[in-house]
Amino acid sequence: MNINRFNIRVYGILINEQNQVLVSDEIIKGHHITKFPGGGLEFGEGIVDCLKREFMEETDNEIEISTHFYTTDFFQQSAYNPNHQIISIYYMVKPKHDFFTPSNTTTEEQSFRWIELQNISANNFTLPIDKVVGNLLSKYK
Repeated sequence: MNINRFNIRVYGILINEQNQVLVSDEIIKGHHITKFPGGGLEFGEGIVDCLKREFMEETDNEIEISTHFYTTDFFQQSAYNPNHQIISIYYMVKPKHDFFTPSNTTTEEQSFRWIELQNISANNFTLPIDKVVGNLLSKYK
């Protein structure tokens, strides 16, 4: 049965004191991708709670939301399910505590790295909406 659905994703843009942006390198359904940390909204969950949960699950670090950065404003079909339309929401975030060490959660499926803000562009990312955000962030410098 083909059911058309919205798939809502929530991502955080974390810039450290060295002006570096945190990105996630992941293997999803056999594909290597680079994206912002975050993930899918679960039923019954608010978008801010989703982002906080995703950061805790992925990095084992608590975050605070600073400000809204971008929400998808065009149609984007899911790369993994042609019956899903992706809506992505991006927030600027900061660590809740003075330390932020995402390397302690590196696994075979996911690792984190920092990219200099001055070097951020669409080319750093795999998925179409992240590419748009990468371009917007390149003007943020």
